[in-house]
Amino acid sequence: MKYFLGVDVGSSKTHALIVDEHGRCVGFGKAWGGNYQTVGYDGLFTALHDSFAAAKETSGVDKAQIAGAGFGVAGYDFPSDREAHLREISKLGLSCPLEVVNDGWNGLYAGATRGIGVNVTAGSSNNCRGRNAAGKEGRIVGNGALFGEFGGGTEIVSYGLQMVNYAWIKRIPPTKLTQIYLNAVDAEDEVDLMEGLSNGRYHLFPYLAIQVMQAAREGDHAAQDVIRWAGEELGWLAVAVARQIEMETVDVEIVQSGSVFEAGELITDPMRAVVLTHCPHAKLTRLDCPPVVGAVILGMEQAGFDGYAVREELVRSAREVVK
Repeated sequence: MKYFLGVDVGSSKTHALIVDEHGRCVGFGKAWGGNYQTVGYDGLFTALHDSFAAAKETSGVDKAQIAGAGFGVAGYDFPSDREAHLREISKLGLSCPLEVVNDGWNGLYAGATRGIGVNVTAGSSNNCRGRNAAGKEGRIVGNGALFGEFGGGTEIVSYGLQMVNYAWIKRIPPTKLTQIYLNAVDAEDEVDLMEGLSNGRYHLFPYLAIQVMQAAREGDHAAQDVIRWAGEELGWLAVAVARQIEMETVDVEIVQSGSVFEAGELITDPMRAVVLTHCPHAKLTRLDCPPVVGAVILGMEQAGFDGYAVREELVRSAREVVK
């Protein structure tokens, strides 16, 4: 029996999955986020080690039995990052062929037919990767607002703060976001909030985007503007990458992955409007399985095994074990 390993390393969590050649998940492990940009390479290895060790223990599979492994890692953005990431992965002691890619690829491998199309990821921040049938690849930088790439939790929280300020300076009407942001840092009032954020006494975190989404669902106009803007920006990421891989005029699959899409139609409708304006034949779908499935398929590919032949079972069993 052959076994395969997939590891999805995110900024907030890490998942490791061991499956057999029939696509059955036999081991699962999880750990904290391992993006080296926030936790360093020691933190990356800890996430890799802890998640893999848990998956190995629950599966009863020895690492020598693993035939191929795939790693989708947040923070692995440029070729210059490769050597350092491979060094940390090598400490796991695997003897099989393996590959490491940016975690933005996980959703594409997992959600698009044979990994062809575009994946837009929106979680703590955002990313977008794409590949056409000829193997041509497209991408964004993946480092957020510095490069004008928006739509993830960090960017939603940042834009929400602007709305709080606009309400305070009377540029827009009052918004529920004001109290949400005051409560988030236990600020006394808007002046205290702005002062504390300005001098580093207060800090805002991406998970606050969940409350911005809830305020939007409850009809707060400022919050709705924020989520609509995020959806449009995510749409532009998809359009840009579709153009890079020359699929903007064909039936391109665009996968939506990440926790931000839990906002539902509030974010997917404006995203769809932008995408269909520029890619009229695009098919937008929400990722129907954990992203780590894509890392497993990548690992299978390294061993010359067709993971898509067992994708249905892989997805079914992954849903049962990945929590």
